[in-house]
Parts: sequence; structure tokens; C-alpha cells
Amino acid sequence: MVKITPTPAAPKSDDTRPEGHRIAKLLARAGIASRREVERMIEDGRVAIEGKVLETAATIIPDLTGVTVDGKPVGKPAPARLFCFHKPPGLLTAERDFSGRRTIYDALVNAMPKDAPRVMPVGRLDLNTEGLLLMTNDGALKRAMELPSSEVPRTYRARAFGDITQSQLDDLMHGITIEGVRYGQINANMERSSGRNKWIEMTLTEGKNREVRNVLEHLGLQVSRLMRTTYGPFTLGDLKRGMVSEVTQIEVERYRKQLIREPRK
Repeated sequence: MVKITPTPAAPKSDDTRPEGHRIAKLLARAGIASRREVERMIEDGRVAIEGKVLETAATIIPDLTGVTVDGKPVGKPAPARLFCFHKPPGLLTAERDFSGRRTIYDALVNAMPKDAPRVMPVGRLDLNTEGLLLMTNDGALKRAMELPSSEVPRTYRARAFGDITQSQLDDLMHGITIEGVRYGQINANMERSSGRNKWIEMTLTEGKNREVRNVLEHLGLQVSRLMRTTYGPFTLGDLKRGMVSEVTQIEVERYRKQLIREPRK
């Protein structure tokens, strides 16, 4: 019998802290979904322990013994794995699209190794953006890499048409507000220019929705191609469109431990 311990609302200083972890954290580490998504699954009544539907995400358990999601038993958390995927333009970063558009998973079916676990994208690339999209089975790693507070740098190369100076790009280091949305520090550099055609490299840490496109369009440029080349220490390199390469287990564990700080017990 699994011992289920609800998290006390206001523990006293002399209370003994329950052993184990929140179920959302364990399910995220097992690759079911991110913590936030797991919490929604619990709200929807999709998670149960020994047949009893879970009512709150604030539940402490020692392990995933007896836990089911949609009626299926959850296995032991697998080691964190990380894959670099060169997303082609024209694919949605989504599991499915009810209007019938192709998603990244349509391309990943044949690109991933046969022993690959269920994976989730780290962040997103919009429909027409290509380049490096990291995929992982570890929900905690995914979440940590996405959080603005983690300040994980992402680098993009944009081909744009219009007039812009390096001085204007330098001003982005101070951040910029566009239609009430504040975008933080961006390190932008003109790679090359041929007439009004520009190649611009931009590194940022927030990754707000359509951030690069919105900033460049605000500066009067028309973006014709956008590619992400790095995410944290991981690079696209010469990986071909639609292909996948796996990060070594040693690199994943080193980075995960560096990025994720376990809470004190």
C-alpha cells in the first residue's frame, strides 16, 4: 500500500517533513509531461493511485508505485535523455493539430532512434521558424530550461529586408517595449549586409512568443527566414533538416545537475 501524504497547508516549525516528493515532480521526471501539464491532468481526474483518482497535486509520495495515468501504470523514471532536432519550417510544435496541419511528431516518427522514449519539446518554434528544437523525456529538465529565471541563452539567425544599423541593434541590449510587452536584453549583431538584405544574429534568454520576429518587425524589417542555432550549450551544427542527434548521457546529466537545484529536505 502506497502512503499518500497531503502537503500540510501551514507546517509548524517542529513538524516532521513528509518523505518523498510531490507527485507532479515524479511524473515530470518520468517523462509523462511537464509539472504544469501534470497538474492539469490531475485536475481533469486522469491520475490515480491504486485505483483512487487523485484530487490534488499537493500530494507527497515516495515513488510511482501504484500510480496510473489514463488507467495505464507509470513505470519507473527513465534516465533523462535529450535530443537535438533540426525542425524544418512548416511544422507545428504541437502533438497534434485538429485542422490537419503537420506537426514535429510527424517528422520525428522516422527520425528518432527506435529505443527513444516519449519526448516533449523544450520551448517552441513557430510554424515558419526552423532550426534547433530540443526534445526530452524529462519534464523537470524541460521546465528548468524554459523558465526565464534560468536565463538559458538562445541564439537565432534572421534573414531580413530593410534598413537597420548596428547602433540600432546595440540599443536592444537595454531591452525594448512593443505594444505593452517588455522584451529583455538582446545581443544583436549584423552578420552581413548586401544592399537592404541583412543577416542578423540575436541571442536572448527570455524566449517570449515570436520575440525575434516581433522585435525585428518593430524595427522596420521584414523577416524572410528565421533559424535557431543554439539553445544553452547545445548547437545545431551541421545537423540536416528533419534529422535528430542525441546528446550523450554524460553531457545531459552534467547539464541537468548544473541547471536544476534540488530543494533541501
